[in-house]
Amino acid sequence: MTPSSHAGLTVSALNSRLQPGATAPDFTLPDASGNPVSLSSYRGKNVIVYFYPKAATPGCTTEACDFRDNLASLQGKGYEVLGISPDAPEALTEFTGDNALNFPLLSDQDHAVALAYGAWGEKLIQGEVREGVIRSTVVLDADGKVKLAQYAVDAAGHVAALREQLGL
Repeated sequence: MTPSSHAGLTVSALNSRLQPGATAPDFTLPDASGNPVSLSSYRGKNVIVYFYPKAATPGCTTEACDFRDNLASLQGKGYEVLGISPDAPEALTEFTGDNALNFPLLSDQDHAVALAYGAWGEKLIQGEVREGVIRSTVVLDADGKVKLAQYAVDAAGHVAALREQLGL
């Protein structure tokens, strides 16, 4: 697979990325309280699933707070938001509390869901190749089909760009 470059970050997915029209892989992951959350329980709703590398880091905080600040508007247009990272539930609890986040954050510690969604791969950061979460967003329709899939997105301004692309 050919690596792509975005905002000075070179990424190479270790697996195939989701394409519009594909059925999104189902998952069940623990939330910040350790309670299981299944994608299938959102059937009948549009869902924005976004993957971020690490709670409480500058870019991830910017992105999470942007989703927080736009959640009522997104929900008003029929969209729910789920954030997924490899952080342990305890870290998600702290991140949620520190930033008054008002949507579920899910723990994908073995990064199996990130792999299934094409959001795990190699990244070149400051000249060093690292494997990890590629900041990505996948929008699903009410039937669980991929409406939009974006990879290696910028944290800042991402929600505004997403709203524009979805016509919201």
